[in-house]
Amino acid sequence: MESERIIPASELIINNDGSAFHIHLRPDQLRENIIFVGDPGRVAMVAAFFDHIDYDVSSREFHAIGGDYHGKEIMCISHGIGPDNIEIVMTELDALANVDFKTRKVKPEHKTLNIVRIGTSGSLQYDLKIGDYVIAEKGIGFDGILNFYADRNRVCDLEFEKEFCKHVNWDPTWAAPYVVDADHELVERIGRDDMMRGYTIAAVGFYAPQGRMVRLKLKDPDLNSKIESFRHNGRPITNFEMESACLQGMAKLLGHRAMTVCCIIAQRREQDANTQYKPALTGLLQTVLERF
Repeated sequence: MESERIIPASELIINNDGSAFHIHLRPDQLRENIIFVGDPGRVAMVAAFFDHIDYDVSSREFHAIGGDYHGKEIMCISHGIGPDNIEIVMTELDALANVDFKTRKVKPEHKTLNIVRIGTSGSLQYDLKIGDYVIAEKGIGFDGILNFYADRNRVCDLEFEKEFCKHVNWDPTWAAPYVVDADHELVERIGRDDMMRGYTIAAVGFYAPQGRMVRLKLKDPDLNSKIESFRHNGRPITNFEMESACLQGMAKLLGHRAMTVCCIIAQRREQDANTQYKPALTGLLQTVLERF
């Protein structure tokens, strides 16, 4: 049984101070309500709204501040760029919640975490403009991370995957895409008329995997146009980012609730971008805090 297995030190590395290896947080610092951001600098932006701060911990690209907001305990942690970092943060946060760090055994009582990732994104449709907010109701992972875990089919939309691969003529040398829904309860709590609900691609990179060409040529120059024309149940794929699918997939496998909401900062079809997006992102951060 899972609760009887002793997790080896090489499988779950615990620092000498009792903290998880990468994120450097101890079990007593964990909060059930968590905001994820990519940029470590955005953690302070979120924490500026907290009524009280209990700790501030930084390690590599992982920066965490814990405190409370309007009487609710909450924390914000940065995960850096990319789905590989999401796997690290999700695994270690889950371990803080559900593994006894002294016995190295899974706790008999499961603890569920509520996670909202706030990010930036590029639009793939004309009606999704710079400054708009979009919820990744489905995350479409191009990274393949979830495929390394048993039971990935249990949490994935297999029909969507099949339709998508056929439509874009998916290259078999690339990692097989996986599609995972956001947690419905969180989406209903956070989403309002000021947020679009969309299908979001979580790419494995920023440049070629999102159809950007600087000096190197693309394997499939038509991939983005094929993505833009795809429809599932009459709905299009709305935007690109890099983390929603892995977050939502890992959360479902581990028994947590997770979703992603992004501020659009680039319009890919109109080849436009806004680097002065901080006011719009700050507004999104505050909105999520109020509804979380």
